[in-house]
Order: sequence, then C-alpha cells, then structure tokens
Amino acid sequence: MKNKKDVSLDDEDLIKSVLEDFKTRQQERKSFENTWQLNINFFLGNQYCYISPAGEIMETGKQYFWQEKEVYNHIANLIELRQSKLSRVRPTLTVVPFSDDERDIFCAKTSKKILKSVSHSLNISKILTQGTMWSEICGTVFYKIDWNNNLGKIIGINELGNSIKEGDVEISVVSPFEIYPDSNTYNRVEDCMSIIYARTFHKDMVKNVWGVEVDGQDIDVYSLDNLSLSGGLGYSSLSNSMAKKLKKDQVVVIEKYEKPTIEYPNGRLIIIAGDKLIYNGELPYINKEEGKRGFPFIRQTSIPTPNSFWGTSVIERCIPIQRAFNAVKNRKHEFMNRLTMGILSVEDGSIDIENLEEEGLSPGKVLIYRQGASSPKLLSSEALPIDFKNEEEALLNEFVNISGVSDLLNSSTISSGNISGVALQLMIEQDEIRLVSSADEIRDCAKEMAKQILRLYKQYAKFQHTSRIIGDNGSIELFYWSGSDISSEEVIFETENEINETLAQKRTMIFDILNSGLLNDENGKLSNTMRSKVLEQLGFGIMEVSQDMRTLQINSATKENLALIIDGDIQEPNEIDDHEIHIFEHTAFMLGSEFQKEILKNSDLKNKLMNHIRNHKKFNLITNESLKENKE
Repeated sequence: MKNKKDVSLDDEDLIKSVLEDFKTRQQERKSFENTWQLNINFFLGNQYCYISPAGEIMETGKQYFWQEKEVYNHIANLIELRQSKLSRVRPTLTVVPFSDDERDIFCAKTSKKILKSVSHSLNISKILTQGTMWSEICGTVFYKIDWNNNLGKIIGINELGNSIKEGDVEISVVSPFEIYPDSNTYNRVEDCMSIIYARTFHKDMVKNVWGVEVDGQDIDVYSLDNLSLSGGLGYSSLSNSMAKKLKKDQVVVIEKYEKPTIEYPNGRLIIIAGDKLIYNGELPYINKEEGKRGFPFIRQTSIPTPNSFWGTSVIERCIPIQRAFNAVKNRKHEFMNRLTMGILSVEDGSIDIENLEEEGLSPGKVLIYRQGASSPKLLSSEALPIDFKNEEEALLNEFVNISGVSDLLNSSTISSGNISGVALQLMIEQDEIRLVSSADEIRDCAKEMAKQILRLYKQYAKFQHTSRIIGDNGSIELFYWSGSDISSEEVIFETENEINETLAQKRTMIFDILNSGLLNDENGKLSNTMRSKVLEQLGFGIMEVSQDMRTLQINSATKENLALIIDGDIQEPNEIDDHEIHIFEHTAFMLGSEFQKEILKNSDLKNKLMNHIRNHKKFNLITNESLKENKE
C-alpha cells in the first residue's frame, strides 16, 4: 500500500492519538467484555465464577471438604439447541436487474451465478455457523469482508519473479473482543464515526505480513487453556475456563477505520503495529451504496438491545437459573450422602476416633468401645424432602421459558401420544417463534454480505474470472465474468424465513405440488428443467445431469443478442439451431426498450437483426418442408 501522509499531524502524534483513543475505548467497553467472558465460562462449564466489584472474573472454591460442587450444565445444551435450529437459516439470494434491458437482465443473472459460486467456494454456510456460535454466546459477532490479492489463479509474474494472482474475496469471523466502536450507544455499524479493529500477532508474523520489524511484548490475551476445579465428596473434576494468559513476543496491530467526512471524503484507514505506523490513507473498499466507501464490517446480534451497539445473549438470562439449579442438585446430593453414609454419635474417649475416621463404618466392622461407656449410634435422618424435586422441575421449566427453546421430543406430553398432528404443528411453531429475531439477524447479514461481495468484485475483478456452478439443467456450468458484468447490487431473498420450515415439511409440500400437476408443461409432462429444479429442492440436484435442449437454445439466442449490441455484429444461423426458439427470442429482444435505444446510436443494428431473423425463417421453412416430404 502506498501511504498517504497526514497533513495536520506528524507520524508520532498520529500514533500517540490512536493509542490513547484505543485505551479509552478499552475502558469504556470493559463491562461488556466481562459479561462475554462470564458467558463463555458458563458455556464451557466453569460455573463457579462471578464478576467482582473491581471488574475481574473471580472463582469460588469449596467452603468445606465434604461440600458438593458439581456442574450440571444446561446452558450448553440450550445454546447447542438454538444453534442447530438457526443452522437452517441459509437464505437463497437473487439479484434484481437495474432495468428491464436485456443486458441488465443478463448481468443480474451473472451476478446471481457469482453469488452461488462464491457461496460454495468460501463455504459461507460454515462461516455463518461459526459467527452464530459467537453471537449466541456473547450476543454479538462481526464479519469482515476483505479483498485478498494473494488468492485466486496466477495471471502473471512480476519483475522479482513472484506470482501475480487475480485476487478474491475473503470473509473472516471477528469476535466482539476485537472490535472497539467510538461509542457503545450506537445501534448500527454505519452510525459509528470510527471503529478500531485490534488483534495480537507474533512479531515474526507482523514482519511476514506487513514487512515491518517491531519489538514484541508480553501481553495478556484471552485463552481457553485454563482449567477450573469442581467436584464433590471424595472426587474432583476439571472443566475448561476462559481467562487471561500471558503470551510473549506479541504485537498489537490496530486498524482504525474512520467514516468519510468533509476533511476525508473517502474516509481514512490507519494501521499501527506496536509503535510503528504501517498505513495512513483512504478507506480501500467501495462497499456501500452509490459508490461510497465504508466500514468492511457486518454486525450480527443474538438479541438486539435498544440504544446499545452490543446485543444480548440468552446465557446472561440463564446464569441465575443455572446457579440455582447447581445449588439444588448439590444440596440434594449432600443430603443423600448423609442418608447413605450416616452421621455417627460417639461418646468422647469411648473408641479409637482416628481408626473410625480413616476406615469409616465398613460392613462387618467390629466397633470396640470402652466398658461402661455409651455405644456409638447413628443419628436418624429424615427422608429426602419433596421440595428438592419440585424446585428442580421448576428450574428446568424456567430454563425453557427464559431461553425460548425446548426439545419437544423429550416432552412427556408428546411422548405419551395424547396429542393431534395439528396441535403438534402449533407447538412447533410456538416453540420456534422466539428464534425469529435471531434468524432475521442471520438473513440480514447474509444479504449485506452478498452486496459487499458484488461491490468488491465490481471494484477489483478487472481480469476475466472463471467460476463453476450447478446449472439450471442440473449440469456443471462453467461461466466467465469480470467486474464489468456486475451492473446491479440489489440483492433480495428468494425464500421465506427457513426457521419455520423443516426439511420434511418442505419435501412434503413439493410432492403435493407435483401430484397436483402444477409443474407440468402444456403437454402434461415434467420438463427436464423442472425435474432438475425439483431434485435440487429435494437435495438431489447433482443427480440430474441431463441437458435441457430448450434451455440451451434460449441461452444461445441470448448470447447472439448480446453480441450484436457489444460487437455490432451477429453470426449467421446454423443447422443445429432450433429456429422457432431463436426467432421468438430475437423478436422479443427487438421489441425491447434496450434495442430501441441502441438503434438510435447505430441504425445498422436493426437491419442486421432483421436479416438474421429472415435467415432463421428460411432455415425453418426448409426444415418443415423436409419433414413434410418424409411423412409423405
């Protein structure tokens, strides 16, 4: 990158101001950071910790050696259940043409193919799954959309002998621990005036990536390697926990993104590694509407919070219930320990106390006590109170009420079979309605992600790219494109909210439509194109590889129309063309508004297309006469 030096501050003052701003934002975000750390600990099973008044995560130990301190982790189960249901939210996106012109329609179809190809190559479904896990635990996650010049195919060699690649889009999941807004009260990324993206790297990594040598330091970073001790009487167990851990030779790399202003119309990006300035210039990506530059971040929340940049996690609401549930279970087991092991009453000096403490009351044990003294006896204990069971069931129900999700398969009402199919469907819809807000966040992120991908390709894909997708006829389609083929960035959803539709329901609906005959053509048959689409919706699209001749003929005629506008010429018809289809497509194109605009610039186009249609009609006439003679 070529640096653009700041005219109002020298490098040292600029570095100092950014570092001071970073420290201020760290302090302002400290309370949210502690909450995220506590949520992660409870999800991992370290549930005997709390946030101290000093703002640090502290752990509590046993007060007595006999105390039960086991963890019964229901929070992890709830998050995994929410995650599995939200994993169904993978919207199908399409691109709306900029206008009704033939070229704009063709470019919109190309953009849709690009999104489909990129979705498979980048595995966007997995990226959304990783991001959703962060948002469900911490409440917020971010996606960073970058252009990486080191990706893609090799297109040349530079003077130093290094490979030059075509570049490609790169999407990374960014945890909330790495994002620092200028204010925590904004509701959107676009509302921020600036955002700091801070990460730690080993000093050797900084040298390899940015070519700058920076002295490493000992820095506290969050790690999941620490272990927390829990357990009960006579045993102990280990669970993972999240805490700060000291790492050596680390360098903090700060990327400060500033919104476009009057002073900086294209915004500003400042990158600092340690105490050295790496880059100071305009925002690199034209990733917003109307060709404007903006932040390369997309925010996703689990539960949106009013007047807050950070979302809320269900874990925050379930922590008090989880603590109460652990307490009830542990006190219950302590009571049962007293019932099974017993509490022995012994007169002072009557027996050997040390031997009794070491060996206990084993079966068949002979207790020798002093003559004349009272014999040892067990203190009677009451039966286990019913209050333990009632409180335990009440807390389990409260988990469901607070989290908004439940596993209906384990419900006693359903397992007993005393419920109708309609009632079961209503229960499923009510059970999943609490997830609609989180599902909409994922859908909006996927939509914004698709828009930024198209804008980056439009900006950087100067060379011709080659991509592969499964075509409409079920075959592997290879297509060529470049940034100039992207004229529209208006992305919309093709499908409704997938959270309300299971795979079994979707397949049942498709079979009902097939049986009704709504998908048959005018001859009452299912075409190859429709059959491949049905198989694709059922999840078996790759099985259908037959070529739909009508679709191929339409695509051929469309390419001829585009060639006439772009190159000013059109090839002659040949024997393999379906002349009726070509005549129809060329006539429809000739009557369109785009062609009417083009003939105002070049009147010869009309004559060329008319001659082309006449030649098709001649071929069609000859073909029909030949078929007639063969029949006779």
